[in-house]
Amino acid sequence: MIFVTVGTEQFPFNRLMHWIEVLLESNLIDEEIIVQYGNCTVLPTGAKVYRFVKEDMFRSLINQARLVISHCGEGTLLLLDSLDKPYILVSRSQKFKEHVDDHQIELAMAMEQMNIPVAWCPGDLIRFIYNPRQVSISDVTFQSAIALCQSLEQRFGSIESLS
Repeated sequence: MIFVTVGTEQFPFNRLMHWIEVLLESNLIDEEIIVQYGNCTVLPTGAKVYRFVKEDMFRSLINQARLVISHCGEGTLLLLDSLDKPYILVSRSQKFKEHVDDHQIELAMAMEQMNIPVAWCPGDLIRFIYNPRQVSISDVTFQSAIALCQSLEQRFGSIESLS
């Protein structure tokens, strides 16, 4: 089973729902899909859907899943990283009216530098579904941590400049 979660954000994440629907219609996914769809207005045909789930059911669905496809929310990312399950992140975008800003894209780019799987298109999801890899934030190498710090400093400036 594949568990897809979009969190509880007030904005729909229909782009991810369309990606899942295309994969199902194309028979590129041939296993049960369970979707926590939040405020999405598009639901993938053939998936079992829940608008919101309580935390105990959320954890249970993650534990039952072969892998998790998740929005790039900080809380969900930390939870997924604490569990022993392959996951891939899909960031919401302001451009598609999925969030008020692009902080999820920025987080996804930072996670990708740390070798955390990120899907930027349906093809990335397909590759991950067929070859999931389990990576933890705690597996970050010193080099990738340095690279992340440098890219964040380029984007936001140094800590000294904030004081």
